[in-house]
Amino acid sequence: MSIDAFIMGFAFIMIHLLANELIPSGRIQRLKWFSFSGGLAVSYVFVYVLPSLHKEQILVKQNVNYFTMESELYFVGLLGLLMFYGIQKVVRKAQLNSKPGKARALFWLQILFFGVYNMLVAYTIISHDVLGVQAVFYGIAVGLHFVAVAHDLWREYEDIYNQVGRYVLATGILAGWFMGMNVHLSPLIESIIFAFISGAMILNVLKYELPPDDEAHFPTFAIGVVSYTTVTMSLKFFFQW
Repeated sequence: MSIDAFIMGFAFIMIHLLANELIPSGRIQRLKWFSFSGGLAVSYVFVYVLPSLHKEQILVKQNVNYFTMESELYFVGLLGLLMFYGIQKVVRKAQLNSKPGKARALFWLQILFFGVYNMLVAYTIISHDVLGVQAVFYGIAVGLHFVAVAHDLWREYEDIYNQVGRYVLATGILAGWFMGMNVHLSPLIESIIFAFISGAMILNVLKYELPPDDEAHFPTFAIGVVSYTTVTMSLKFFFQW
């Protein structure tokens, strides 16, 4: 296991255990924090996730004879988005219209799904041997994404999240970390996993990290987008990421 993989895995675990300690308590500072984090996350989707999904689609089409179109992996990504949106929709509806006991039970389902999501994200990062400066920049974006998701789950049911939920999410990271180091899947399966979590990540970034109009601090959001995009695109240009 490389030191980069160890550091990223450990950092992702600690993020879920301490996510709400990392967020400023003051309203203005918190809005700026989420706006900047959202800017980084949106930039990450456009300068890394979508181009990487396109590259995976090209490789799969070249190496798998029965993939004859140019959109199979995009369809898998759409399924990932659809599945996570459906789960979240069921949970939100239950919170509004159901008895508290049923709503809390469905919240557990959401926690479990995000545990699996964390496992697949961690597996993809570790198994693709993201190293060095590349690991730092992608690790920051994914780490802030985890903070935003964890904070949103914490706001729904603070007691469940603090007592058990955060440990389920951290265990998902640990499981993906272990899989990435010890499980070797075929390139096609890895591409399908990447496509699935890409769709789910796009949904979660736009849903959890893109701040609503009344809570957004646009200058800070723009700084996050421009700074992360500029640095990442420069590194892509010079180091052929």
